[in-house]
Amino acid sequence: MTILIKILQFLLSLSILVIIHEFGHFIFAKLFKTRVEKFYLFFDPWFSLFKRKIGDTEYGIGWVPLGGYVKISGMIDESMDREQMKQPAQPYEFRSKTSGQRLLIMTGGVLFNFILALLIYVCVLYAWGETYLPTANVKYGIVTDSVGYSIGLRNGDKILSVDNQKIENFAQISSDIVLNGRKSIQVEREGEILNIAIPVEYIAQMLKGNGKIEARTTFSPYVITAFQKHSPGKAAGLLTGDELLGLDGIKFTWFDEFQKYLLGNKTRAITVNILRKGEQIDIPVVPTSEGFLGIASSRTYDQMFELKTLKYGLLASIPAGISKGFKTIKDYLKQFKVIFSKHTKAYESLGGFITIGSIFPGVWDWQSFWNLTALLSIILAVMNILPIPALDGGHVMFLLYEVITGRKPSDKFLEYAQITGMVILFALLIFANGNDIMRLIRK
Repeated sequence: MTILIKILQFLLSLSILVIIHEFGHFIFAKLFKTRVEKFYLFFDPWFSLFKRKIGDTEYGIGWVPLGGYVKISGMIDESMDREQMKQPAQPYEFRSKTSGQRLLIMTGGVLFNFILALLIYVCVLYAWGETYLPTANVKYGIVTDSVGYSIGLRNGDKILSVDNQKIENFAQISSDIVLNGRKSIQVEREGEILNIAIPVEYIAQMLKGNGKIEARTTFSPYVITAFQKHSPGKAAGLLTGDELLGLDGIKFTWFDEFQKYLLGNKTRAITVNILRKGEQIDIPVVPTSEGFLGIASSRTYDQMFELKTLKYGLLASIPAGISKGFKTIKDYLKQFKVIFSKHTKAYESLGGFITIGSIFPGVWDWQSFWNLTALLSIILAVMNILPIPALDGGHVMFLLYEVITGRKPSDKFLEYAQITGMVILFALLIFANGNDIMRLIRK
């Protein structure tokens, strides 16, 4: 059910983004009296799930959920309609419009995706506000892993600043380090302030999911509220409502100590000490090969920490949402510098549809859904404006060349460029989704 919910959210989000993007092209084409032959959600090779012609335009839904398209008369696009381009240009065709009009038609999709993201952020802030964990409220310090330990971080360190700049939202610390190439972290440890240097190698490891910086939490109280699908704990006789007291008679202060003990003793039966209806019971359990008992507690951040919520009225939400949108755009653009860095090798972390789908929560949460949809709208806009033939940015690149030089590229050149761009895009698609498959295999 969790996977199904993720898939449904992803498909709904993708559908919204594709329709808005293609509508951007459509509305500018109509504005300049350019004929739109097709408007499709998803691609329709060989057949479509639904289609209906209204006026000059055929509206439909394809069966390949990789995007969508509008087919504009007199334009070399992914349809590769050579026959139409051999005919004399008609007044209603794309190629007969001015360079300025063609530029607006081609950038309409990107423009509408940016506008959609800003509108979503405004509405989300107005409806729900913004809740986060202030760095100052991470009262027990952080939890890190062996990669964090290798640069000098320790469990329990309280982060004061990064490059001597305070970061209000604790969740933004890791992304700030990666996107801004930070050089140091200032921490408090047992009353002493330390400066921890950040080597480039650490950022590369963070991109792979290592070097975590998370808020440290206490172990108790830990009441079992659910079991995973394959749960050694449930098979051994643990029940929902049981409270964990310790393992092998050892009581833990911190949850990371509990995890470390499980991982270090995963090859044998561990005595799980529980409290059930006021009576202490000991149950032997053999953990999974990853060192898990397959149990879960319903404790949340708002129960363990003092979170901060910012509420916005209608007028206040507008500038706040726009500001959040532009910050997200800026941060996403910074990722390109990281991706192409020879030190970070971030391209190894690129993901495809599985990665995108996995970022949606396993339960339907409208606030998360709309925040993620806004982020994906920005990603779609930025990716589409890249100067790659077959993308909107490729068409824009050739239009700018025409404006600057006064010479229009030949239809044959544009045709070859379109084919080249499609090959590049398919290669990137295969690479990103191949990374997803390899990560699944390694698991």
